[in-house]
Amino acid sequence: MRDDDAALALRALGWIVGDEPRAERLLATTGLTPDGLRAALGQRATLAAVLAFLTAYEPDLVACAAALDIEPEALAAAARRLEGQEGQRA
Repeated sequence: MRDDDAALALRALGWIVGDEPRAERLLATTGLTPDGLRAALGQRATLAAVLAFLTAYEPDLVACAAALDIEPEALAAAARRLEGQEGQRA
């Protein structure tokens, strides 16, 4: 796992939890509880799930990218790397 991908996922998570309805949607989508999410923050799968949550809904992806001052594709690429899909495309 690249440190910058993990850091980006954590920054994105900070943006997500800044909005209660969005945070609740993340928890509902992932099946995690707030305590479970905190406990699993160091796990690659959890960080991948955070970014996958964003890439699954373009308005959130674009808004998060703007808030973090990065391109949406940077979030999507980090999600692919964390999911282990980077470099495996045909």
